[in-house]
Amino acid sequence: MPFQGSHGLVTAALRILLAPVRIAYGLYVLAVFFVTGSCAFALTVILPGLERRRAVARFSSLAFLWLAGMPLTVRSASHLPRGQCVVVSNHASYLDGVVFTAALPPRFGFVIKREMAGVPLAGLLLRRLGSEFVERFNRHQGAADARRMLRRAVEGNSLVFFPEGTFTRTPGLLKFHTGAFVTAARAGCPVVPAIVRGSRRALSPQGKLPRPGRIIVEILPAVALTTKDPATLPMDLRERSREAILRALGEPDLAGSHPHDPAPERPAQSLEQDA
Repeated sequence: MPFQGSHGLVTAALRILLAPVRIAYGLYVLAVFFVTGSCAFALTVILPGLERRRAVARFSSLAFLWLAGMPLTVRSASHLPRGQCVVVSNHASYLDGVVFTAALPPRFGFVIKREMAGVPLAGLLLRRLGSEFVERFNRHQGAADARRMLRRAVEGNSLVFFPEGTFTRTPGLLKFHTGAFVTAARAGCPVVPAIVRGSRRALSPQGKLPRPGRIIVEILPAVALTTKDPATLPMDLRERSREAILRALGEPDLAGSHPHDPAPERPAQSLEQDA
């Protein structure tokens, strides 16, 4: 017992001593984000061509993660098909949007809640990057947005969804909404599951200061279909994608829970998919 008490005192003392270092690092990360984000915004606004703008966003995201001490590793990128697909991933942190912008080729766009379209600067940036905005609360507008998003998918656009819709302060996989899988089924394109590790530690949903550390994105094999029935195909895609992510992620299954502490959504990471 005395040893445990001494160990606790040492730990508390180390936290106090390291607090200035962590604060300094947090300010440094904020400065890096401001500089890389400002450069990306300026170039995205003036550059012609969607592919060029997305390439700039990808380079800026990679630069931010590297300079912030959060190097990115992408595993099994060969699982991404050359053609159109829908990527679905677990959601763990506010960083996830930046991470997937850095991890995926410029041909991918994101599906985002419509409220972000009206946010100064952020809305303009997202529109210039070809993001799809979806209304969440007005059913009539939401249905129109879903049809527009589906047309974009049918035209061959590849999209990224976080089908949980949000994330919690504790690790685990929430239930999946169906929008991503309806889109993939109707567009006739494969669903590619992916997992992100390290982003929760790097920028905790609990509001703690950022921490340096490697972030890993792993691309899983495309989901193998077991049905051709259009009525059940979206549900089949959803369940098989979630099973693959849950198995590879190794975190608790929170599908049956109703967490009381969901983290609020933010622009780059909150992808609305229950259209």
